[in-house]
Amino acid sequence: MPRRLRLASNADEKSGYSPPVTRTSEIDRLQVLLAARDFGAALDVATKLTRARPRDPGAWLGLARVQFGLGRLRAADEAIDRAIALGGRTSDIQMLRALVDHRLGRSDAAIARLRGITERNAGNVTEATMALAEVLHRANRREELRMLVEAGGPWLEDPRSAVFVARVTAAGDRAGTIARLESIARGSLPPTVRRIAGFDAVRMLDADGQYRRAFDLATHVHATTGSPFDLGGLLDDAARQAANLGRLTSPPPARAPTVHGVSLVVGMPRSGTTLVEQMLDRHPLIGGIGEYDGIHSLGEALVGLGAWPGEIGVVAADEARRLQESYLAGAQVTRRAGAEWTFDKSLHTWRWLPAVAAVLPGAACIRIERDPRDTAISLFLSNFHPQSFGWTRSLDSIRQVIAAERVLAPRALRALGIPHVDLRYEELVDRPREHMERILGLLGVPWDDAVMTPEANTRTVLTLSHEQVRRSINRSSIGRWRNYEWAFDGAWQGS
Repeated sequence: MPRRLRLASNADEKSGYSPPVTRTSEIDRLQVLLAARDFGAALDVATKLTRARPRDPGAWLGLARVQFGLGRLRAADEAIDRAIALGGRTSDIQMLRALVDHRLGRSDAAIARLRGITERNAGNVTEATMALAEVLHRANRREELRMLVEAGGPWLEDPRSAVFVARVTAAGDRAGTIARLESIARGSLPPTVRRIAGFDAVRMLDADGQYRRAFDLATHVHATTGSPFDLGGLLDDAARQAANLGRLTSPPPARAPTVHGVSLVVGMPRSGTTLVEQMLDRHPLIGGIGEYDGIHSLGEALVGLGAWPGEIGVVAADEARRLQESYLAGAQVTRRAGAEWTFDKSLHTWRWLPAVAAVLPGAACIRIERDPRDTAISLFLSNFHPQSFGWTRSLDSIRQVIAAERVLAPRALRALGIPHVDLRYEELVDRPREHMERILGLLGVPWDDAVMTPEANTRTVLTLSHEQVRRSINRSSIGRWRNYEWAFDGAWQGS
């Protein structure tokens, strides 16, 4: 959870910046909203604060924290850069800069920055060390994480550190580690900590074949650390889109120029999207850009213009061009040098396909499906963002969202004339070369044997599949749902 926003640092004073006392109440209000994870209200406060105080680094730090909490990484990246450009040099700003770097795939830079904070023993040294431990874990730098834990220090007195200690002790004391993690999950620490510990334990229990215990713990964690989610709103929006698309007799005209070198995944989380990304990212002409939030931001912008979902065709051409340029600029941030294509693994694209057709004409899509029950149990047992993916908290809500995607996505891709290929995860695993050839053919790039060895990809993977992708292509997760067959009711018949 973000720490209290500071009014100014020595560096702020040296830069000539002297914030007025009158902003304190808004900063305090923003902090309260962040602590309550009320990011919607916090975004309104932070946006107004930056407009009122455009040269205030603390205001931009607040906006960056809100955007980071919402998972809007490119917006957070821009806001934290603005804070630094305005003279902000506090350790809080440096730490958020590191966290954003990590989430954007710049883990080496993040680790170096976090180590700098810990070595200076800054006021937020405990928070920085926690963040460093998490980055090392996600970057698969296990030996460095072990050394950090074994080096000790005051940060280990914080009860949240138990999660990282457990990640180090798991190899030598698996049963004890699971018990400690489960105790944290069922305890009284902040929800974020309980959620991380709980799903770490769930993953280990599932791997050990303790399926009932894993499912029960996941149920508890969802119930005690989740957030309200408007499932009805998501389903209604999908139904309205599907109805509108059903009335089309031909693809509507694009509202912006044709783009080149843009590809996106279309599918549910845990359906093989990370495998596809890691395979494509091995190709020298294709650069994976992770779960880029550009499509979601594009869709929300159209909502704000009153154009969603039925009025996209009347969006002004200059507005569509502006939205296109914003998406492309963000995508370039993490595009690998030499790559001619970006591959966007956003898990929200299926909800915004009319926006893709209107603003990013020429973009190519790779749609992937997996056995819905395998997808569902993997979603339920995983730690997805409790707000953005609040529908993952029950098998029934997961079933409804999968069903909505399976109606909407194929209809949208066909009706909108979006170039695409359709994949089945199980078939991709069984015949990877055949299906990679289809994808590369869609993109118009030559075959490269490197795509067959995704496990050799050294790029940091920040999704929940970050451990699985270090293995060669395999069938180990196919049919996983049968371990939990008793959890699927009659509504899943025929799935």
